[in-house]
Amino acid sequence: MQQRTGSGAGERHASIILDSYRRLLGKPLIATDADKPAAEQLFEAPITVLSHGTEQDPVLNYGNRSALGLWEMDWSAFTSMASRHTAEPMIQAERRRFLDAVAEKGYIDDYSGVRIAASGNKFRIEQAVVWNLYDEDGAYYGQAAAFARYTRL
Repeated sequence: MQQRTGSGAGERHASIILDSYRRLLGKPLIATDADKPAAEQLFEAPITVLSHGTEQDPVLNYGNRSALGLWEMDWSAFTSMASRHTAEPMIQAERRRFLDAVAEKGYIDDYSGVRIAASGNKFRIEQAVVWNLYDEDGAYYGQAAAFARYTRL
């Protein structure tokens, strides 16, 4: 699984994820070492982190090693998938309402829901944080999610 191929995989994208989280929640997403690239640290983080862009039907543009493993995809497949395909079709309306609430409030820090991997395997994410991403100029950049807990179903 490659880390730095495709949109969003670089240092700037990792910084936007980390900086947006810090600004909105007032604490760091992960402990970082200033001597190592942020992109490398985020990719190898012990939590699952993913993000999507600002398209009308947002496409995933980042998944760390944990996300790629959980969704059972390589970088290329993961970052070409519409983020709505991470959830089952029958709960799409619930997911849309949730993402709209995040867009309005800036973040939600207690989300739980069932997700589906490429193989069809299901898992429940627990206590996920979902937050808006803003670039260094304050322009809306998409949304990200992070969680440490999940249960395979």
